[in-house]
Amino acid sequence: MADPRIIHIELDEATILWRNADIEQERRIAIFDLIEDNQFKPQRAWEAGHQGPYRLKLAVDDGRLSLEISDEAGNLLETLILGLGRFRRPIREYFAICDSYYQAIRKASAAEIETIDMARRGVHNEAAEMLLERLEGKVETDFATARRLFTLICVLHIRG
Repeated sequence: MADPRIIHIELDEATILWRNADIEQERRIAIFDLIEDNQFKPQRAWEAGHQGPYRLKLAVDDGRLSLEISDEAGNLLETLILGLGRFRRPIREYFAICDSYYQAIRKASAAEIETIDMARRGVHNEAAEMLLERLEGKVETDFATARRLFTLICVLHIRG
């Protein structure tokens, strides 16, 4: 029976050089939410008869995102490599807005926090749309899954 979804996600720990409590919380939430509700259908694996569920490992190396897609038993099905050049600006903006957001939570008014959070969601949504475009023809997924994957891509870019 077809089950096109991610059941396990792993981030390459060698890629993650530094993270604080706020970032670690974002990572945990994104992974939890992603596992709970996602749509993920890698086209080549699907056409080869592997119809899910899938395990996914994300890593960033030399400016490229590596998505290792495995079957439920952990057998590698395929590795997708995506250039991340187009994501540099959204990742930088997302980090800057998140930093402002975390600072605002500690000392700003509710209205200021809401304004920053709206900007954060806007950048996040724009990047998710961009990720959907980059995955087109490779992986069929939905907007919510792309948003969570973008969060995890950001975690992989933290350098301290």
